Amino acid sequence: MDSGMISKIQKARRYAEERDRITVDELAVTFRGEHDTYRVTYHKGQWSCGCGFFAQRGVCSHTMALERILFGMVAPAGQSVESSASEPEAAAR
Repeated sequence: MDSGMISKIQKARRYAEERDRITVDELAVTFRGEHDTYRVTYHKGQWSCGCGFFAQRGVCSHTMALERILFGMVAPAGQSVESSASEPEAAAR
């Protein structure tokens, strides 16, 4: 492996540990839940999910799970990314 590639791998590892460098603006995922598969999107700070619970409440286990996975990179409902990064418990709400 050449030194250029080694340098890029080291940089990638450092970036992966410095999560505050990343802000997710848009995201679309397929979430395999216990009962069905759902399309979950995040666009301009707004979550959307195809499940019935989200349709009724505007939040669901699928969006909350993704908020936890992406902690600090997306804003939980009603918060900015900057304020959520300083409040770890916000991801559990």
